[in-house]
Amino acid sequence: MPRRSAGILLHRVRDGEREVLLVHPGGPFWAKKDGGAWSIPKGEYADGEDPRACALREFEEELGTPLPPGTELAELGTVRQAAGKVITAFGAAGDLDPGAIRSNTFTVEWPPRSGRTQEFPEVDRAGWFGVEQAREKLNPAQVELLDRLE
Repeated sequence: MPRRSAGILLHRVRDGEREVLLVHPGGPFWAKKDGGAWSIPKGEYADGEDPRACALREFEEELGTPLPPGTELAELGTVRQAAGKVITAFGAAGDLDPGAIRSNTFTVEWPPRSGRTQEFPEVDRAGWFGVEQAREKLNPAQVELLDRLE
């Protein structure tokens, strides 16, 4: 059974152009990666867990704020990433200040084989991108979600 994640593609219209909110993964592995490294806010869920509930939980954990109550979620279906993880995505119209995010953290041995652990934010930054720029930033498998949103 492949690993599964669920997430939310937040979008808005600014100056007549659709923009989407993407997040950049934190930690030393991703620090210098940009193109193809960004993602929708998402996280893994277990067997029997509702993907919609997971998407809402992960949105709040990675950005530090919940979606406003009553925000409608539109199903965008699933995509499969190169390593096999299946992402279930939902679209939601809304706005958020990317400079105000407060992500949860994770601990990892760093540097590798050093015996020392360090804590890093799960998401080190977020940003609004026009759809064409988002196509360059997103993990290639998630680009399909932009087409489905449109």
